[in-house]
Amino acid sequence: MAHRRNGLAARRRTVGLTQEALAEHMQVDRSTVTRWESGRTAPQPWMRPRPARLLRVDAEGLNDLLTGRSPGDAQGQEALAHALLQPDRIDLPAVAALRTHFDECAARYDQMPSAGLIADAAAQLNRVDQLAAGCTRGRVQRELHALHADACALMGQLVWDASQRRDHTTAKTYYERSADLARHLRDTTLEAHALLRICYVALYGARDPQAGLALAEQAAETAERTSPALAGLALLHVAEAHAMLRSASDCERALAGAERRLAHADSSDAAADLVSPTQFGRLAGSCYLTLGDHRRAETMLAGTAEKLRDRRKSRAIVLGNLTLARIRQRDVEAGVASLSEAIVELETTRGGGGMNIVFRAARELRPWRQEPLVAEIHDRLLGLMTAA
Repeated sequence: MAHRRNGLAARRRTVGLTQEALAEHMQVDRSTVTRWESGRTAPQPWMRPRPARLLRVDAEGLNDLLTGRSPGDAQGQEALAHALLQPDRIDLPAVAALRTHFDECAARYDQMPSAGLIADAAAQLNRVDQLAAGCTRGRVQRELHALHADACALMGQLVWDASQRRDHTTAKTYYERSADLARHLRDTTLEAHALLRICYVALYGARDPQAGLALAEQAAETAERTSPALAGLALLHVAEAHAMLRSASDCERALAGAERRLAHADSSDAAADLVSPTQFGRLAGSCYLTLGDHRRAETMLAGTAEKLRDRRKSRAIVLGNLTLARIRQRDVEAGVASLSEAIVELETTRGGGGMNIVFRAARELRPWRQEPLVAEIHDRLLGLMTAA
């Protein structure tokens, strides 16, 4: 899990720079600075002399800010407490404290059930909503609106996951609100991210590949100029939509386009934290599974599952798809092994996507239900289904 670089954020404020101002000097997106401070990414080595000069530290001092872990920013917490009593007096340290709370909540998404995070996320969203409504001060207002958009996107993600991808309406409402805020800010990266979230609901919830395709293409086009990482991720979902529509050639073309864009993404990308080295294998494997190329799907998904240890909900989805690829090759023993691993992940996280896939895999195991291994895995799935 990433650890916030509170010292880096505090140093930025000490020299009188907002995230937006530092981003302008660095010629990067504001959300890139946010990700540096959240600990998710870091400036590449060749970039570091410039932030060192801007923050008025030497190379060693910047390295300390990037690697050190300081206690919470007391100034920001004090400013936030004051802003909650007097919303019209909110300042940048208070917004930074709000961002810290949001990042900590978001970082727990892959480690625990979404239902356990919804109350905290909703309280944070309501607080941001309340403060944003009364704020008219330039940079403070922009930072608040950007946080508001991120908080809406997280809330939609939590609601959809907790409902096991059934509550499409509520999730879409939050995602559309996030997209509207992003358009108001003219932040194409935020907008593309929200569009991609709506695409997920169409593809994996409503199972409407045509609608999902249109949304994924729109997200890719929106992100094209500002974020190769997000454009590449969107094209991976364009590929999935084409796979669902049984268009293998279009799917391959979209996968190739995604691979090219992901190759150009680096740590300065505004959406770098949304993409991991395992993303291509995960989505491409899913595409080949849908297209019926089960052997190729198994190879890609097995390799991805081995590398994907820190994102447990995502790993459960990969293992579920790997199980399906193995069952469809009639390799029941290997399928049961990967299904067992998926259940271990889901017993802790109860991720909606993973739950749906493992129960689909269980249905495909019915022809072998009399075999002891399969009977045992069905008992474990029953326990998973009935667990509180």
